[in-house]
Amino acid sequence: MRATSTVFQGRPVADPRLRLFVFHHAGGSHVTYRALARELPEDWEVCLVDAPGRGRLTHEEPLAEPRSLVDRVHDDLLVWLDRPFAFFGHSMGGLLCHDLTLRLDRDGLPLPRWLGLSARGAPAPDGGTGEEQRHLLPSAELRAVIARLGGTPEAVLRDDELWSLVEPVLRADLRIVETWRFDAADRLPPVPLAVFGGTHDPMVTPARLAAWADRTSAFQGLRLFPGHHFYFTAQLPQTATRIAADVHAALDTAWQPRR
Repeated sequence: MRATSTVFQGRPVADPRLRLFVFHHAGGSHVTYRALARELPEDWEVCLVDAPGRGRLTHEEPLAEPRSLVDRVHDDLLVWLDRPFAFFGHSMGGLLCHDLTLRLDRDGLPLPRWLGLSARGAPAPDGGTGEEQRHLLPSAELRAVIARLGGTPEAVLRDDELWSLVEPVLRADLRIVETWRFDAADRLPPVPLAVFGGTHDPMVTPARLAAWADRTSAFQGLRLFPGHHFYFTAQLPQTATRIAADVHAALDTAWQPRR
């Protein structure tokens, strides 16, 4: 029996001008991004993604290897690429956006019209993500680290039973992020790229965010908002407005995706 797709219509539209795919953070699911989806233009079809092990795919084992996650989502995306589309990924989701775009380009498939990378720094000099190895921390220490980042409900962090359900998925996702590797030879195709982040994000500095300009010839700019790693939860209208403006600017450019 075919596995449940990682991709689904968070907000179906009969004849959308654009299909926007939204990719979640480590330990997260599509649920965090529902409110953002409601703020985006009404003629966009917003498609949300759940990695295995959470949301609509709770029945599946979480993946723990970067290549496995890219392969799974890539295969599920292919039936959705029949009209202009764009990617927006937060934190781990930004890494997924990056590698999916490279994969589509290598395969000669349609490319996104726009990329939005959120709260995800550019590759470190050694080709890694520059992340600490949090997936190896003892349970209590990991819980404390996640509490400082925000984005996880207090009820989950306080309740041992709830935490025991979340922890395996979170560790698998963190292993993906912390073992992700970049090839120095890889440069993104000329897809307009905007980078989003919080001014006080403890995980990534504005300089690391801005460094994505060195990995593309189509950098739109750095979009900083007041807040921490999950800045957009307190800046929903502002974030959605900025995404819409950058996407519309990309759609108005002369560059056209591969057909």
